[in-house]
Amino acid sequence: MTCSQDRRNYSRRGLLLGGVALAVMARHAPARPAEKALHLILAPSNLGLRPEADGAEPGTWRAPEVLLAAGLKSGVAAAEVVQLPRPPYDTRAQANTRIRNGQTLRRFSLDLAGAVQNVMKRGAFPLVIGGDCSVLLGSLYGARLGGARGLIHVDGHSDFFHPANYDTRSRLGSAAGMDLALATGRGEPLLTRWPDIDGPLVRDEDAIQLGERDALTADFRASYGDIERTAITRYIIQDVLRTGMDNTAQSVINRLQARGMHRVWLHVDLDVLDQSVMPAVDSPGSPGLTVAQLSSFLGQLFRSGRLAGATTTIYDPAHDPGIRYAASIVTMLGAAFKGSEKR
Repeated sequence: MTCSQDRRNYSRRGLLLGGVALAVMARHAPARPAEKALHLILAPSNLGLRPEADGAEPGTWRAPEVLLAAGLKSGVAAAEVVQLPRPPYDTRAQANTRIRNGQTLRRFSLDLAGAVQNVMKRGAFPLVIGGDCSVLLGSLYGARLGGARGLIHVDGHSDFFHPANYDTRSRLGSAAGMDLALATGRGEPLLTRWPDIDGPLVRDEDAIQLGERDALTADFRASYGDIERTAITRYIIQDVLRTGMDNTAQSVINRLQARGMHRVWLHVDLDVLDQSVMPAVDSPGSPGLTVAQLSSFLGQLFRSGRLAGATTTIYDPAHDPGIRYAASIVTMLGAAFKGSEKR
């Protein structure tokens, strides 16, 4: 599909969005002048993940509905909720791509971008609930169309696989392990070139990766250690834990200020939490943050007034028997995103 065809299809999607996405609106008291309304966008995707060991589909697509049932709407005081339809998952290779579900992901990303852009046009703060990490692409694309620039990528992994550091012929790539690479323009044009965007969704100099836990291992350098040779600003988890959340948040804000980035996108993969407090994710691990540490960090970024919107991803209810961890996620997001944001 050409970019011109994409542009026409994208325009149709924008017009039809109300027909394909269920908008559930709940009116609250008017926001105080120092506050912006927050709108939830539910993105029930598992397109970027490989199948489970037993061949089953990953369960991240259920995260939005489970978190909503756990009180997310009131937890973050959302003024509106937009539900995108679940895209179909395919275990087979798709035509003209070596990325798993690549063609479907392209279409879903265009729809998600339309939803994000619409929220931003209304002067509200879009909080996208995934789903797997591949929802970053559509969210960031929509943010770019809405005038944002830059990315803070909070993740226990750098998600930097691309054709220059693995053999694309040997296996299908999974976009959830490639999202930062794709966002910075590394990979197939299918997921790196977007209508009306000149170049990548984010330049290396405007990207921040925070939370990588394996950076000091030989395996990291053998997989996507080439991220060390880029201009991406990096905060590995060991340094974050040593420095503390307040100092780290201020350092990130200072970097945004130095780059002149006033409205950036925030991506949060919940596997940045230590597996002792959040095992219900696709790839749990240690070391990582506590729920309180992550909530404090996100809240400081939100209150800085420099965020255009955010994604939160990778909670998997299939790995959460009894749905024990949904409430803590809702509480964390509420503490981080509910309340005043500088305008």
